[in-house]
This record gives sequence, structure tokens and C-alpha cells, in this order.
Amino acid sequence: MTDTELLAAYAEHRSEAAFSELVGRHVDFVHSIALRMVCDPHLARDVSQGVFLALANNSRKLTSKRIRVLGGWLHATTRNIASQTVRTEVRRRNREQEAAAMKELLAGEPETKWEDIAPWLDAALGELNETERDALVLRYFNRKTAHEMGQLLGISEDAAQKRTLRAVERIRENFVRRGIAVGASVFIALVTANAVQSAPVGLSLAISSTAIAGASSITTTAKIIAMTTLQKTFVTVIITAAIGASIYEAHKASTLAQLVQELREEQVPLTDEIEKLRRQQEDSKKVLATLTDKSGERGGTEEELLRLRAEVTRLRANSTELAKMKSGSN
Repeated sequence: MTDTELLAAYAEHRSEAAFSELVGRHVDFVHSIALRMVCDPHLARDVSQGVFLALANNSRKLTSKRIRVLGGWLHATTRNIASQTVRTEVRRRNREQEAAAMKELLAGEPETKWEDIAPWLDAALGELNETERDALVLRYFNRKTAHEMGQLLGISEDAAQKRTLRAVERIRENFVRRGIAVGASVFIALVTANAVQSAPVGLSLAISSTAIAGASSITTTAKIIAMTTLQKTFVTVIITAAIGASIYEAHKASTLAQLVQELREEQVPLTDEIEKLRRQQEDSKKVLATLTDKSGERGGTEEELLRLRAEVTRLRANSTELAKMKSGSN
């Protein structure tokens, strides 16, 4: 059977025999590539296992593509896994070397504990300038490499490393002024091991819940605060006008009520005056009737007639005045 047929048998039916046959055919090829790249028999063995594990996981995809030369795919996959293994191993060895070097440095420096510098650390950080503080935080608090620091700060790796060392030296001098003798390597070791510790379990969830719950009220407040000066002025004018209108209407109602009361008080003597004039009119009519009767009985004289006419004119004037007063009172 060809490689393609064996791979299809495993992909479709999970034939262990077919897959074992593939491994037997290509294991020497894969191991040789791995050994040339990693230069370590144990690592080459791990790389080879990783390659055939990848082959098993991708068997269906490779079968659907109808791959003809399996060796080409195995070569590319071996190179990728070997390269990743080499990078991982290099980082591991560098960390071990740094730890060993630091251990040697610590052995020759005064013994200083984390408890000695912890109370003053943040105050010392606050006295650094912004660029130095950022470099120190990125390197020892956020655990960034010099390469990552350079990318974030927009500078070269060497410049990032120098900036970090300068910040460490300034903090060390700050501690010395406070009577705490601490070497640079000791400071770095203590900060790396202790500066960032895990928060209590559930704190993150509690903070998120509180923030979400208060979001709506904060948004409403922000909208009020965000009103422009013109909007605020407009609202103030409307409120002031409404209050002014209410005060004016209340004053107007009070004034009218007082005027009505005064008119009612004035109406009493006016009514009395009208009643007096009405009685005088009645009396005058009676006098006029009596005089008329007497004038008819005596035949009248010219002087008496003139007097009667004058009396009639006066009575008519009183009647007219009485009518006007009645009209005004209504």
C-alpha cells in the first residue's frame, strides 16, 4: 500500500496497523532531521514524537487534500517543531544561567529582606521620572523582555536595558538615603519575586459586578454633566420664567381680591346714599302733587307757577343723578 492509502485507512477506519506502517517507513527520516537541528538525542526523540502526533491529528485533512508525497509534509513539520523546541530550550537555559548568576551575586551582598524595602518601594518609584518608571514596571513588574520593552517604548533593546538599569540604580540610592543598604541584584531579585502577588479569589468578579451595576447611574450623571452651557442657560431661563409667572399670578390674584373687598366696603355707604335720594325723590313727588292740586284749586298765580317749575327742574335733576348712581353700582 502507498503512503496515501495507509493514511486514508487510518483517517477513515482508525487502523492502528496502517499508522504503525507509516511510522516505520518515515521515523528514521524524521529523527535525522530533528537531530541535526536540536543537536540533542533526547530532544530529537521528543521532536519525532511531536511530528507523528501531528500526522495523526491531521490525517483527515491530509487525506482530503489527496497529498501525494508524505515526505515533504513530514520534513516541513519536523523543521517547525524542531525550531520551536530549540527556542524553548534556549530560553530555559538562559533563565537557568541568570538564576545561577544572581545567586552568586547575592552571596556577596548584604542580606536584605523583602520586608525591609516593601514599605518604601512605591514612594521610591514615585520619585522616578516617567520614562524610568515605565521601564522598571515593564521589566520587573510586567515581566517583559528587553525586546518587548523596546517595541512598547519605541526604542532599541539596548536603550531599554540601559534605562532599566538606570532606574534600578536611582531606586537603590533612594533606599540608601533611608538607611537601607541594598545592592542592585538583590533589589531586582526581591522585586521580581514579591512585587506582584495574586489578588484574593473572587475580587475580580466582585469589581466587575459593581462596575456594571453602577454603569447606568454613572451614564445618567455624565449626561447631565455633559450639558452645554447654552443648554443649561436655556433650562435656567425656563425655570425662572415659570417661577416668575407663578409669582405674578399670585400677586395679581391677591390685588384683585383686595380690590373686591374695598368695593364691597364702599358699596354699603353708596347704597345708603341711593336710598336717601330715593326717599327725597318720593317726598318731592308728593310735594309736587300737593302743589299741583293747590294750584288747580286757587287758579294759580304766575309766581307760584314759576316756583313750581323750578321745583320740577330740581326733582328731575335729582332723578337723573339717582339713575346714574344706580347704574354705577350695578
